[in-house]
Amino acid sequence: MLSIIGGWKKKTKLEVPTINVRPTSSKKKEAIFSILESNAFKKKTDIYTNKYFLDLFAGSGSLGLEAISRGAKFCYFYEIRNKVIETLEKNCFKICKSNNFKIVKQDITKSFFKEINNPLSVIFIDPPYTLVPFKTILNNLLNASLVSKHTIIVIESEKNANINFPSLMKIIDIRYYGKTKISFLCIKVS
Repeated sequence: MLSIIGGWKKKTKLEVPTINVRPTSSKKKEAIFSILESNAFKKKTDIYTNKYFLDLFAGSGSLGLEAISRGAKFCYFYEIRNKVIETLEKNCFKICKSNNFKIVKQDITKSFFKEINNPLSVIFIDPPYTLVPFKTILNNLLNASLVSKHTIIVIESEKNANINFPSLMKIIDIRYYGKTKISFLCIKVS
């Protein structure tokens, strides 16, 4: 069973869509948020308070909803499959109010993210392992001016996936969990 692991909605159970999705396990989710919080602590910043998150290929919404439970102000969830969106919406209303989230039905590989009006603190990108559109998505986020020097991008991919990313970005951490690689990126600051 999938659940929130931290924050004020800790232990709240989330539904998992019945069609093909691969929710982030509790172990990986704990590691992701531990690294995000550690990085914020080092930089003496707060990644949650009054901050906006983006959960791409949202599925159950587990990552974005975890952020809201831990204090994020808002999360944009992008998902294209209707059945998955039904489950995602149910999960969102279990964790937050309608003014804390927006679900966008869109093909993420073709999105220019015009629905987002706020700078983003953290961006989660967790596509099906057979799909590796990272460079296109990252370029579109950069072109939409949604990535600042304070934004952290978390990419979950297959362990051996070759992630091409724009030259404006750098890897700040990589972790491996079984068949999964989790990469943490940020924009290069000159």
